Amino acid sequence: AYVLITKDHPTLNPLIDWEFLNKCAIGFDAEHMPEGEDPKGNFKDHVLGTYDGVPKTPEWASEICGVAEDQIEKLALEFRKDKKVAFICGMASGRTRNSDNLPQLIMTIGAMTGHMGKSGHMTGSTMHATSGNGGPALVCAGSNGLPGIPNPVDDSINAGQAWDAILNGKYNFTGSGDFTSADQYQPGEERDIDIRIIYHSGGATLQTSDGMTKGIEAHRKVDLVVSHSQFVTTNSKYADIVLPVTTEWEKIGGFSGGTLVHSGNREMIIMYSQISEPLYEARSDQWIAIELAKKLGIDEKEAFPFDEKQQFFNALTSTTVVNEDGKTYGPLVTITQEDIDELGVTGKPQTGKITYRELKEKGVYQVKRYPGDNYGYIAYEDFVRDPENNPLSSESGKLEIYSRKLAKTINDMGFSKIQPIPSYIKPAGGFEDTFQEWEGKAKGEYPYQVINPHYLRRSHTVFDNVKWLQEAWPNPVFLNTNDARDNGLADGDTVLITSPYGKILRNACLTERVRPGVVALPHGAWVDMDEKTGIDVGGADNILSGQIPTGQGVSGFNTGIARIEKYTHSKLIPDVEKAARIVFQEGV
Repeated sequence: AYVLITKDHPTLNPLIDWEFLNKCAIGFDAEHMPEGEDPKGNFKDHVLGTYDGVPKTPEWASEICGVAEDQIEKLALEFRKDKKVAFICGMASGRTRNSDNLPQLIMTIGAMTGHMGKSGHMTGSTMHATSGNGGPALVCAGSNGLPGIPNPVDDSINAGQAWDAILNGKYNFTGSGDFTSADQYQPGEERDIDIRIIYHSGGATLQTSDGMTKGIEAHRKVDLVVSHSQFVTTNSKYADIVLPVTTEWEKIGGFSGGTLVHSGNREMIIMYSQISEPLYEARSDQWIAIELAKKLGIDEKEAFPFDEKQQFFNALTSTTVVNEDGKTYGPLVTITQEDIDELGVTGKPQTGKITYRELKEKGVYQVKRYPGDNYGYIAYEDFVRDPENNPLSSESGKLEIYSRKLAKTINDMGFSKIQPIPSYIKPAGGFEDTFQEWEGKAKGEYPYQVINPHYLRRSHTVFDNVKWLQEAWPNPVFLNTNDARDNGLADGDTVLITSPYGKILRNACLTERVRPGVVALPHGAWVDMDEKTGIDVGGADNILSGQIPTGQGVSGFNTGIARIEKYTHSKLIPDVEKAARIVFQEGV
C-alpha cells in the first residue's frame, strides 16, 4: 500500500484507480471517511505514518515478514490499475493469530487498484470449490428431505477454547451460529460449563485442533469418550467406546459437490454407489443414532422418518442444474418408474439432463462450457457499474476500508482488539516472539518459527495410517542447513522440537528451501505419545500449538514457535517400521 500511494502519479505513473476508490469505497483518505468518524483515522494517513510517526514502508514490512524490500516494491507495482490482475489469497495466511484485518487489507489493495467487477480483474480468496471459478453453483446438490432437529442447548464453544472449557469449566460464549452464520459473532459472555462426555460422531477433532496436549488431558478428564471410526484414529485412540462405522463404499450411495463448500466445483457433481455390504460389525452413523434413540426413549422417526435409500433418492431427484439461460434451474436426473422400483423407494418419474443409469455408470455430471455461454460470473460487476443502485450488504453499502461495524463486532466478542482500518497486529506467539528483545534482535527461548506445510503422504490427517504411504513419504522435519549446523544437527539425526505447549521427535531433512529461522513440520501426522517421557514420537503438529483464540476466535494453526536440539537418548525409528494402529490390545 505504501508503494502504491507514494509512487502513484495520475498521468506519469497511474497506479491507483481513484475513480473506483472514490465511487466504491469509504475510509481510504480523510475526504472519504464515514460520517461522524475522526478524519485522522483514515487508511492512507495510517500507511504514511502521518499521525503515529511510523510509515509502513517496504523496509518496515521487510523486517517483519522477511521479504526483501525490492521484492515488496516490485510486487506492489505489478498491481497497477492498467494491468489485468487476479489477486487471489490462499487460506493459510488467515489461519494465524491476529489475522482478522487481513481480508480487509486484501480488499483494500484490490480497491486501490480497481481490480474488481471487471473482466480479467479479481480480488478474493481461493479455496476448494471457489478456486478462481466463482459464482453460484451450476449444479446444486439436492436434499435428503430429513427434518431439521432443533438443539435444546445454545452453548457453542469456539474451537480455540474447547479444551480449556472442559478442564476449567468456563468459556467465552459469542453466539450459537455455525461457521457460516452471523449469529456466532455476538458480544462475548463468560459462561460456566460442566462437560462430562465427548462424543465424536466423525471428523478428527482431537488431531486437528490447536493444543492437542491439552486436548488429550481433556479427553482423560471427562467421564466418557465415544468415537465413530473406520480406523483407530486419534479420536478413537483416546476414546472409551469406539463404534465402527461404514465407509462410503458400504453406504447406499451419495454425492460430492453441488454445495460450493469443500468439495467439487460449481460446474460438476459426483455420485457414488455402494460396492460392498457393510463389513463385520460396521454400521452406518444413522443406524447408531437410531439405536441410541431407542435406548434413550426417543422416537427415532422424528429424526429419521424414512430409511437411507429414500434419503438417497430424495437427494437424487432434487438435484438441479442450470438451464442455458444461466438463470433458471431444472431437474438434473431423469427418473423412470423402473428406477423407482429397482431402488425400492417412493417417488414419481421425472425428466432431466441425464438418466439415472447413465449418472450411476459415469459417476459424474459436468456442465458443458463453451465460448459465449451464459454461465460466466464476474463478482461485484453490478456494484462497480452502479454502486448507488446495487449497494453491498455493508453498513455503508460500499467497500469499507474503514469499517466501524467490523471493529465493534470483533472487539465486543472479547478475544482481542482490532482497528476499523487494516493494520498490523503482532501475532500472539508469532515470529516476533522468537526474539527475547525485538529491537536488538536477540533470540529468545523459542528462536524458530514453525510452519506446517501440507504433505503428500496424507490429506490433512487422512491416510496417515497407510504403510505404503509411510514408506514413500517418511515425514521428517525440514530444517535450513545453516540452522541445523548451528544446533549440531546432521541430515537424518533425530530432532527434539519443543514449544511452549509440547514436545515431538522427528528425523531431520536438511534443505536450502526453508529460510533460516524457520522449521517446517508437515501437517497432519497422527500423534504417538510416549507416556513415560511425555514426548510425541509421531510428529503431530498440533502437539506444538496452543489454544489462543484471537479476533473472531481464529485458530492459529500456522502461528508457532519452538526450539530444536539433537535427541541423543535413542534413534527415532521410521514410521513405516512401527506396528500399525489396527486393533486395540487388552489392557492398553
